[in-house]
Amino acid sequence: MSEVALPLLGHACLGAALAWRDGERISVARFLGDAHRLAALLPVGGHVLNICADRYRFTVGLAASLLAGKVSLLPSTHTPETVRQLAAFAPDAFCLADGACDIDLPQFHYPELAGPDHVGPMPTVAADQLVACVFTSGSTGTPVPHRKTWGALVRNAAAEAERLGLSPTAPHAIVGTVPPQHMYGFESTVLLALQGGGAFWAGRPFYPADIAAALDAVPRPRVLVSTPFHLRTLLAAEVPLPVTDLVVSATAPLSCNLAAETEARLRGPLLEIYGCTETGQTATRRTALTAEWQLFRDVRLSVEDGQAWAYGGHVEQRTALGDILEPTADDRFLLHGRSADLVNIAGKRSSLSYLNHQLNAIPGVLDGSFVMPDDEQIDGATRLWAVVVAPGLDRAALLHALRERIDPLFLPRPLLFADRLPRNATGKLPRAALDELCRRLRSDPA
Repeated sequence: MSEVALPLLGHACLGAALAWRDGERISVARFLGDAHRLAALLPVGGHVLNICADRYRFTVGLAASLLAGKVSLLPSTHTPETVRQLAAFAPDAFCLADGACDIDLPQFHYPELAGPDHVGPMPTVAADQLVACVFTSGSTGTPVPHRKTWGALVRNAAAEAERLGLSPTAPHAIVGTVPPQHMYGFESTVLLALQGGGAFWAGRPFYPADIAAALDAVPRPRVLVSTPFHLRTLLAAEVPLPVTDLVVSATAPLSCNLAAETEARLRGPLLEIYGCTETGQTATRRTALTAEWQLFRDVRLSVEDGQAWAYGGHVEQRTALGDILEPTADDRFLLHGRSADLVNIAGKRSSLSYLNHQLNAIPGVLDGSFVMPDDEQIDGATRLWAVVVAPGLDRAALLHALRERIDPLFLPRPLLFADRLPRNATGKLPRAALDELCRRLRSDPA
């Protein structure tokens, strides 16, 4: 059966909850009224850079853009150079913002949208309508667009909802620590709510007490969408945590120990998501119980000459993956790290992902990362660096602990200590920021 048009929302009725904002329950009818009003006010340009920090306003902006036939631009960063490249890609682009904005594009500030709730049928969107361009960085640093149609996004959200056990018949409340502009946050907080019949917390809590308060403010069943970095920080704070029925994690590998501790403290299962910008989400695993990933229904994996490919289901075209994957069954695989993460020293191989896992598993290490410098060699051999946040450990103790876990060839030289690592809003470590931190620490070790 060919797809012609698909509903904008998967909720059972207009009175269902779509969001909680400032303690207020916002219904589907209110949301659709706001979306229609905003759609009528948007500027002429056909491309929207939606930087609204409030998740509800971002989602209204997304829906309004859909209704107005505009395409949302979702780059991984908003640096001046990236914005210049976006302007070259889409000269008619404008910026939709709900706060102070220094982005060098024509700006449209999110307005007051008071008015009546929506009545009538649920709006539909053509399955082949282009919804968003999500950008990754190419080898030259120029953002590479990946076009997402409404049909593919709906199938992606449906596959995730099925795997997570969420449906409109069992409405769920989503609290996200990741921004809605990031592909993971876009899929697992915005699209999952729109298509899975749930509702989301409009804010993006960062500090542990704020995360706990947000979870406590929404009804059960509760879903926390987060990252390993945010989860580690949350558990380390030892604040009282409400029962959370499901925890979802992505953006970086999650250790079995952290997954098990998260499940124990939040009293609910944790599912880790595997995917990439090009394909969207494609697999999950319950990390506390297994290392194997299970593909979403209808998604397939093949490995040819060491290159992994994903296809089928919501993956619209056969796509090469940047990870080293080992199929273990038709719908299952093991992840052995990023192809670009491989380290070869004196004939021995490891990966930065594995080394980071071992570093962060050491008691007393709050955060840490290995770094493979572009040109650091001693006697022709590559030397790894590492930077760590471990206020209770000294260099000798940390190196001793590392020797218990990794081959001595991979011990970092130098080992640098920092007060914090320059992680971004999704918990990732931008390479440029990490390199700058290492250079500063090496020049001023005190």
